[in-house]
Amino acid sequence: MANPRFDRSPPERDPTRINERIRVSEVRLIDEEGNQVGIVPTDKALSLAQERDLDLVEVAADARPPVARLLDYSKYKYEQEQKAKAARKHQQQINVREIKLRPKIATHDYETKKGHVERFLRNHDKVKVTIMFRGREQSSAELGFGLLQRLAEDVLELGTVESAPKQDGRNMIMVLAPTKKKSEAMAEQRRARTSDAGHAAAPADAPEAAPAAEAAEAPEATPADQAPTT
Repeated sequence: MANPRFDRSPPERDPTRINERIRVSEVRLIDEEGNQVGIVPTDKALSLAQERDLDLVEVAADARPPVARLLDYSKYKYEQEQKAKAARKHQQQINVREIKLRPKIATHDYETKKGHVERFLRNHDKVKVTIMFRGREQSSAELGFGLLQRLAEDVLELGTVESAPKQDGRNMIMVLAPTKKKSEAMAEQRRARTSDAGHAAAPADAPEAAPAAEAAEAPEATPADQAPTT
């Protein structure tokens, strides 16, 4: 009776070649434990996969011959999707909001606009603050610069100046970024260290076998300090 695993066809949107999709005559085979088996005929590799109720999955198509591995492809895909989902969960999407001001804005209007900026920064959004000059106001750029400086000082606890005020035609623009809390900064550093460690280590599903770990050298014993002679 045919193995049902080999009766089903993989989704067409998945370009990975598995089982009967592998058309080459031979492959460099890696078993389910990650050990190198060597170059074997593809038919033999498929037979081994059937015997162990696993899939034969091409993991390095550009190699000569291609590298294939024995694994449960459905389980592997599920684990990869869960890892990607967890990574997306930890990623924080930053949106850029825009607030427009006039250089001679009234106090009440300024307080309202400042409240919007504070709300955006609390939601971890960046804020693009634009001062719009009209007519003769363009000759009073210092008014817009002072207004942006005032706003940056008023929201100092929530945001920092990412892009200093600069003139852009009839407008003056400044970008504020949310201030990272100490806990958030530490969490980001931990994620960066974990990512760096992951890149440095050999991946579990790499086509080549991982080198054997070297034995750590024991530190030499240090003789006890002797009392100085008089």
